[in-house]
Amino acid sequence: MNTPLVTASALVSHLQDWVVLDCRHNLQDVDAGQRAYLAGHIPGACFLHLDRDLSGLAGGQRGRHPLPSPSELKNVLERSGVGSGRSVVVYDHGECMFAARLWWMLRWLGHDHVAVLERGWTGWIEAGNPVSTEVPQPQSAVFSLQERVDWIVDTRFVQSHLNDPAIRLVDARAADRFRGENETLDPVGGHIPGACNRPFRDNLESNGCFKHPDVLRSEFEGILEGRSPEHLVHQCGSGVTACHNLLAMEYAGLPGGKLYPGSWSAWCADPARPVAVGSP
Repeated sequence: MNTPLVTASALVSHLQDWVVLDCRHNLQDVDAGQRAYLAGHIPGACFLHLDRDLSGLAGGQRGRHPLPSPSELKNVLERSGVGSGRSVVVYDHGECMFAARLWWMLRWLGHDHVAVLERGWTGWIEAGNPVSTEVPQPQSAVFSLQERVDWIVDTRFVQSHLNDPAIRLVDARAADRFRGENETLDPVGGHIPGACNRPFRDNLESNGCFKHPDVLRSEFEGILEGRSPEHLVHQCGSGVTACHNLLAMEYAGLPGGKLYPGSWSAWCADPARPVAVGSP
C-alpha cells in the first residue's frame, strides 16, 4: 500500500487481509452513519463513530471534535483489529471528508499502512461489489503507538503566528461559511484573520474522484506561494475536513502540513479572539 487512495477494485481483492473501517457520518444527524452501516456495509468492515470513537470530550476551548488522547484512540483501533503491520482502508459515504480524518489520525499515531477508499460507499455500490449486514467481531490486535507530536498545533500557536508571513492558515470550509454567511454549526460566523480559503470539495472532480496529483500540486503550490508544506496550518470548522486538504496534498506529493484540531469551533469559543468576515 504505497498510495493514500485505493480503488474499490483494489479493495475487493484484499478483503481477507486488509482491515476495513467504516466511518460514515452526518454532522446534522450524528446517528445516520451507524444506521447506514447496520443497513449495509463492506464485508468485514468495523464501524467507528466520529463523536464516540474518533473524538475526545467536546466543548468550549476544545472545539466540536477534539482529538482523543493517543491511548484512547489506540484502544479503539486495537478493538477494531488494527495492529502494527496491518494494512487499513477507511471509507465514508463518498466525499472522503470523514475518511480523511481517520486516515490522518492513524498516521498521526505512526500507522502509515492506511489508505482512503476513493468515492467510498458510493463507488463501492456503483461497482456492484458485495454488501454485508453482519457486524464482525475482530480479533483484538496490538497497535504500536508512535505519536507524531509535531503534526498538530494548538490555539496558542495559531494566535502567536497571526502576523507571521512564514505561516499560512488554510481553511477547508465552504466559501460561504468562511465569509461568515450561513453558519449553522458554530455560534459565531467568520474566519481566523489571515486565513485563506481552500474548500475541501475543490480537491474533487465532478464524479467524486480526486483530481490528478499534478493538478492538485499546481493548485496547492499557488497557496504555498513559495513556502514549504510544513508552513501550512490546516483548519476547518472542527478539524475534520481540514484533513481532506492534508490528504490531497499528500496525494500531490506535498506532505508535511500541520493540523489545528480545534479549528474555528475552538477559536471562536473565546470572544476576545479576533474574527474576520468576508473574503480575504
